[in-house]
Amino acid sequence: MFRIKKLDIFVTKQFLQLFVGAFFICQFVLMMQFLWRYVNELIGKGLSLEIMAQFFWYMGLMLMPQAFPLAILLSSLIVFGNLGESSELTAIKAAGISLLQASRSLIVLVVLIAGISFYFQNVVGPAANKSFYQLLLSVKQKSPELEIPEGVFYDGIPNANLYVQKKNMQTGMLYGIMIYRRTDSYEDQAIILADSGMMQTTAEKKHLLLTLHNGEWFENMKSQELGGSANVPYRRETFSQKRIVLDFDSDFNLADETGIAADARSKSLERILADLDSIIVFNDSIGRMFEREGRYRTFHQATIDKKDSLKAFSQVASGKAVFDTIYSKLSTDEKRNVIQWASEKAQSESFDLSMKEDYSFDINRRERLHRMEAINRFTVALSCIIFFFIGAPLGAIIRKGGLGVPVIISVLVFIVFYIFDASGYRMARADEWTVWFGKLIPTMVLTPLAVFFTYKANNDSVVFNIDMYKELLRRFLGLRVKRNITRKEVIIEDPKYETDAQKLEEVNEHITRYSDEHKLLRLPNPISVFFKASDDHEIEQIDEVLEEAIEDLGYSRDRLILTELNHYPIIMTRAHTRPFNRKWMNIVTGLVLPVGIFFYLRMWRFRLRLYRDLHTIKQVSGKVIPRARELANPAPNI
Repeated sequence: MFRIKKLDIFVTKQFLQLFVGAFFICQFVLMMQFLWRYVNELIGKGLSLEIMAQFFWYMGLMLMPQAFPLAILLSSLIVFGNLGESSELTAIKAAGISLLQASRSLIVLVVLIAGISFYFQNVVGPAANKSFYQLLLSVKQKSPELEIPEGVFYDGIPNANLYVQKKNMQTGMLYGIMIYRRTDSYEDQAIILADSGMMQTTAEKKHLLLTLHNGEWFENMKSQELGGSANVPYRRETFSQKRIVLDFDSDFNLADETGIAADARSKSLERILADLDSIIVFNDSIGRMFEREGRYRTFHQATIDKKDSLKAFSQVASGKAVFDTIYSKLSTDEKRNVIQWASEKAQSESFDLSMKEDYSFDINRRERLHRMEAINRFTVALSCIIFFFIGAPLGAIIRKGGLGVPVIISVLVFIVFYIFDASGYRMARADEWTVWFGKLIPTMVLTPLAVFFTYKANNDSVVFNIDMYKELLRRFLGLRVKRNITRKEVIIEDPKYETDAQKLEEVNEHITRYSDEHKLLRLPNPISVFFKASDDHEIEQIDEVLEEAIEDLGYSRDRLILTELNHYPIIMTRAHTRPFNRKWMNIVTGLVLPVGIFFYLRMWRFRLRLYRDLHTIKQVSGKVIPRARELANPAPNI
């Protein structure tokens, strides 16, 4: 039965205090990052404080689900880092309480926060998203003089298309202006060209005043006389300066939300699933319609001029005629008509296929976006739990509190999550990855890390011990370790020099016999290496006797002995027999040919090293043995 203990209250209190602060910090950072994308839309628009407050309010509601996981990660890292740094976590574990038991109250709290995150995404988020983008679209329409792009026709002004070649953001001047005034009648169209100009809003904010310099005005004239004539008279006017008034209501009005409401981000999960069924049915009907059109077109083309077509194709198939021969018999006009017809037909078919391809991609993209948004409701909430099981174990392992190391680790973990999430989103949206894989790839990457760190922290296993990784790297690369024997400050008993000399002589004799029996310079049998390898007991015996002698001689006061002892190499007794100690690992390595070749050559390298080490041992022992016997039998003083 779950009982609330003082430890649960203590840990929960510590976590909540940090979570509230971390949440507001993360929310502020995300809002600033999000605001940076739309800063150009807001500057210089003269928006009231009420509109700006709504803008930030909706933005904050949209970003709250993203701030929850990051705040949980940071706060859990700091909490358990502080507990480890102050030795409180050691006391908890000494009392027989594991890490999971100590954090059980936080697990319940994090699951509750994940539920709140899902609620915000499913209920609050869609409404906030719709209101935010409706407000953003309204802001864009408020001051069109700031929204006019360079080199593109702008249609944000009613009944007019405006083209600007270049604009000066500091002075507001527009250069290379072309205005195409649209009306319901073709006979009342106008095209205005100007070298430069400036656009301003009138005082009542109902019109735009456009001051143009050095330009021309072309305008069709309505003709009552010519009636249905195709020739419409026009007038041309050249001006050095001209002012034009365009209708435009620049007061702030909310834009129509019809297009925004169709976005998947503005829908709840229930509506997404309902609309997804309709979208799938619609897409399937479009696909079947395209298929029927293709079949009808093929059948229809095959039945045109059936007799002539069959006759021509039979002649070509039998080799009696070729298309070039048939084409050469046509007259010049017929050839021209054939070429023109084939070109028009090819262009028509190409344009039709291109249109269908674009339309199919758009409707399929809409389906993918709805699927991605439905999955996103669960993955963002699940990331709260995953981030906790990454942050809490890492804090317990690292045992560093404060805002230093935890912030760095939180940023690194969030960057990894963001890279995979953004990459998966783009690839799934572009239909290069499946929707499930694109949206679940950050979860698939971080979940094993969370399980690994939780297991290591709960079992007090070493994860970030640099010395351990250095040792693994040294063993993998086969790097040597040198002896470091120095003179002892306190020596209770002198070495047994005569016994040690005898051991070294025994080692030398054993080395000689071993070298004669084992040809270390030869390449070993690969079958024996990977499938029948066993320990080399002779080398183990040589190393055991040698280390006993070196250990005893290490208590000597003689400088020559101590110096020569450091010249003895440290023997690796198993590296020359097989790549790994475990038999199954050797078998797997041998079956994987590229990897097996690498470890086979690596093992042969250790055989060559052993050969040199044995030779070095005999040379060093040749210096140590005489000196040890001199010390064992000192010459009498005369």
